[in-house]
Amino acid sequence: MHKMLTGKQRSYLKGLANGIDAVVFIGREGLTQNIIKEMDNYLEAHELVKVKIQEGCELDPKETANSLMEPLEAEFVQAIGRKFTLYRRAKDKEKRQIVLPK
Repeated sequence: MHKMLTGKQRSYLKGLANGIDAVVFIGREGLTQNIIKEMDNYLEAHELVKVKIQEGCELDPKETANSLMEPLEAEFVQAIGRKFTLYRRAKDKEKRQIVLPK
């Protein structure tokens, strides 16, 4: 199991998340395998993914984020309105972009 983020690290990631746009959108079909795969690929390339739950989709952002933590091996960063952000350190050292504070 991966280690949890510290409060300081989560705050740092929230700051980074504020500067990015949602790149994955969950629509009426809800959470499909394609969406999960898209998030997985995006996390590997960018480490931080912001997801927006579209109008017409009844999923709760925080519950959805929490349900994705295990399959994606990701950490919950935040949920605001209809959006949530997840973080996962890139497995490939070459792709790591985010340096977390200690």
